Amino acid sequence: MAKIGRNEKCPCQSGKKYKHCCARKVAAAKPKQLTPEQAARITLMGGVSAIQEKAEKREAATKEIGVFFFYSTTAGDAWLLETTDCDCVQVAKGGERLEAPIDENPETIEVNWSHQFKIVNKKLELTAYLDKSVMVMEDAPAQAINAMLRRIRKKFSPEQLRQVHVESGEVAATE
Repeated sequence: MAKIGRNEKCPCQSGKKYKHCCARKVAAAKPKQLTPEQAARITLMGGVSAIQEKAEKREAATKEIGVFFFYSTTAGDAWLLETTDCDCVQVAKGGERLEAPIDENPETIEVNWSHQFKIVNKKLELTAYLDKSVMVMEDAPAQAINAMLRRIRKKFSPEQLRQVHVESGEVAATE
């Protein structure tokens, strides 16, 4: 099929030029392109919602989006992990959704992380920021998390991983 020129007569036989007739309908039907920030926000919140849904159903699941890793367990717990600083936060507990501590604005996505994680003896170990208490997550998919960490570190350069984080003062300084 040949491409229709903008200044040619419209094939619908309205007598108008294509650009003043059906080209507008075609443009309106195309989905708008999202900025990378909008796409990341939708993806992150979509990932949180999807893993919370799995936790409500008490299904074990994992999902990886960029530098983020989500998992749910058959006990109904779900966590969001961020790989650059090994931060994490619980988003479901006992089959109930928890409010995701995510603050979004057009420039940044800020997550209020509650724990840091690491893999120790093939188990996921969490350290709370609040009181430095340590808990071992027996039912966490430690092998999948460890594999994800290796993939992320191969996929992104150290410089790219450092750019994921923006300090609070840096946002104000760029405005």
